[in-house]
Amino acid sequence: MKILSFNPGHDGAFAYVEDGRLITSVETEKDSHYRHSPLSIPDVFNIFGDLKEVPDILCRGGSWPGNTNLSEQRFISGYHGIGNDNIIIGKEHLFGKKVDSFSSSHERSHLLCAFGMSNLPKGTPCYALLWEGVIGSFYQIDAELNIIKLTDVMPEPGHRYALLYGLGDPTFDIKVAEFSRFSDAGKLMALASFSKRSIPTDEEEKIISFLMQDCPHLKPQECEALKDYRHYNVGLDDAEFRNFAGIFSDRIFDRFYQYAKLNFKRNMPLLITGGCGLNCDWNTKWRETNLFSEVFVPPVANDSGSAIGTAIDAQFYFTGNPKIEWNVYSGRDFISDDSFDASLFDEYETNYEMVSEMLANNLIIGWVNGKYEIGPRALGNRSILASPFQDSTRVRLNEIKQREQFRPIAPVCLEEDAAKWFGCDRSSPFMLYTKLVSTDALAAVTHVNGTARIQTVSSVTNNHLYELLVAFKKRTGFGVLCNTSLNFKGKGFINNISDLSAYTIEHKLDGFVIEGRCYMLKSSPNYKGYMRMANSIAKSK
Repeated sequence: MKILSFNPGHDGAFAYVEDGRLITSVETEKDSHYRHSPLSIPDVFNIFGDLKEVPDILCRGGSWPGNTNLSEQRFISGYHGIGNDNIIIGKEHLFGKKVDSFSSSHERSHLLCAFGMSNLPKGTPCYALLWEGVIGSFYQIDAELNIIKLTDVMPEPGHRYALLYGLGDPTFDIKVAEFSRFSDAGKLMALASFSKRSIPTDEEEKIISFLMQDCPHLKPQECEALKDYRHYNVGLDDAEFRNFAGIFSDRIFDRFYQYAKLNFKRNMPLLITGGCGLNCDWNTKWRETNLFSEVFVPPVANDSGSAIGTAIDAQFYFTGNPKIEWNVYSGRDFISDDSFDASLFDEYETNYEMVSEMLANNLIIGWVNGKYEIGPRALGNRSILASPFQDSTRVRLNEIKQREQFRPIAPVCLEEDAAKWFGCDRSSPFMLYTKLVSTDALAAVTHVNGTARIQTVSSVTNNHLYELLVAFKKRTGFGVLCNTSLNFKGKGFINNISDLSAYTIEHKLDGFVIEGRCYMLKSSPNYKGYMRMANSIAKSK
């Protein structure tokens, strides 16, 4: 059975599932398009160009009320709803073939994505937490995959969390905004690490109560009621605001935790989905509660996984199977035949030892292999790599990325070394949890609170990156590198050599490697210095 599914709106994506296996997931923002973009007509033609046959089922994810016209509404499910009455079945004509059409709610897409991608066998009862910009709810999933909503814990947890960042940021015009900025939640997560978690002041308690009030939609304009409070437009460098960021983060988590602690049976699995599932601090806290036998968060916890979830829902409806085989590297192949000015680069075949030597000498390199990662985290196929030892490397990486210096840089580590350097005794392949760094040697990847958002790599999960880490360990003693996403600011992963060469020049990378072929920027001072040193060593021999 061939299933083509699409989420047309925010974080637009296509997913193609064939006989229970995810073949591809294509997100609109990738290939240097703007973050969170909806699907466009070129995206539709591109996905059809990837298909070898007409699919048997065409799926569309649920839509926010008002985003569809009246003629479409009877064919498309809505945003909310978890029962079978939120599934709409019909027929469509596609390339002259009559195919089944399927639509289910956005809420179901998140929950089915988490269950279908988890390692839980069909028939395993579990709990699920869906927290995102709009929904903040707990569910129970029984052996027949019936979904029961247990409670709405808090409306709009993701929106309220990000709204605090906007409250303190004088560049955010809170008086006219309809919703918080999508990028602010991740920034507040970084700021919260600066917090001492002190007891909140009376004024801060009032801000917490205001932001966590149980109204269906809290508009940023309403935060004008807080304009006389100290944290309003105070600026993001303010130490007291940073401290409050951690207090507020803990308070949101605690509201959900207290419900789970009081109402859940112990030692059942927990699935976490929705955009808040990308908050590594909260994911780590859920694991550390010891309430659950296991915790699973898909790498596409945000809306980028909605198309996959709808495809899984359709597969379950038509076949009774809610599980898929999948690989996190299920995006598109890199486009290397575009034109670029090759005269600006030294080009040659390379190997892992040569690249590790460059990295050990503090060169910063774009790294491209195979298909790009699904979800928003760079996991070693569309990455910028660097040595992890000096804090100045973190500073330079944030300058390259054109982002705030309080943002941390994540480490990628050999799975077998993760316990030694990060106290991580299990695989963490999707960069979704934080761990305490156990050495002061890894300054570039150690956040201000001593933690790191670790990704572990084995020869099975990503062999190219694994072999590079092995070579780097042989050279330096550490199988650890800085790993951050290869993208223009505000856009998804770079996926063609024209953009990559332009990025290297504009953002001052030292070069890039594509499938073992190296392109080093001739004008890079770091590369020039490295070559002088390498030539001097070669002559002395």
